[in-house]
Amino acid sequence: MANLKRAIAAGALAMLALGASPAPGSWPDTPVARLEALAELQTLNADLLSHDSATLTLDRWCARHHLADGAKIVADRVRGHDKPPPATVRDQLHVETGQPIAYRRVRLRCGAHVLSEADNWYVPSRLTPDMNRALETSDVAFGRVVQPLRFQRHTVSAKLLWSPLPEGWDNGGAPLPLANPGASLPTPDKVIEHQALLTRADGEPFSYVVETYTGAVLDFPPSFDQP
Repeated sequence: MANLKRAIAAGALAMLALGASPAPGSWPDTPVARLEALAELQTLNADLLSHDSATLTLDRWCARHHLADGAKIVADRVRGHDKPPPATVRDQLHVETGQPIAYRRVRLRCGAHVLSEADNWYVPSRLTPDMNRALETSDVAFGRVVQPLRFQRHTVSAKLLWSPLPEGWDNGGAPLPLANPGASLPTPDKVIEHQALLTRADGEPFSYVVETYTGAVLDFPPSFDQP
């Protein structure tokens, strides 16, 4: 807590010392902004880990941060790039060689902001005909289509791919980055990766997803006052 207070104080002083401001709506490259960005990423990561539907979690994220009118996630299909399921995916789904597994790749978008890209392998025989038809012919997000299954999400792995602060910043092991006057915080294309197994209410697995969350999850202005 003491480190956090010192970091916030240092960042606030740096903000006051800036002679120029970053572009409106972007995150300034200061210690305070980096702290807040890290807190937002950790909040999103925790929300994803504690809820069964990534789509509905992103719906709430989109609405909370006013990323678009309507604040509802749309799935844009990416066609023509089918991937055969790795052996580990077949094992996770308890599917024998030769049993059909379908593949779907989508970009989950809130307005103009692509928040995640997902590879999804699923077992058609474990879904209803209407669900399979919707998945094959529409761009509706997978989580919405299979919601009637009352499915559960089991996390296989979760990685924070980027941290705005260096490892050890909170225990004195690394110094906080200095403010970069007038500059925007450089955010990479990929910030979080999750892999998860989805099971029906009866416990039978039916889908394996690899989700990569993009830097666009931070496409909103920071909450602290800027000069």
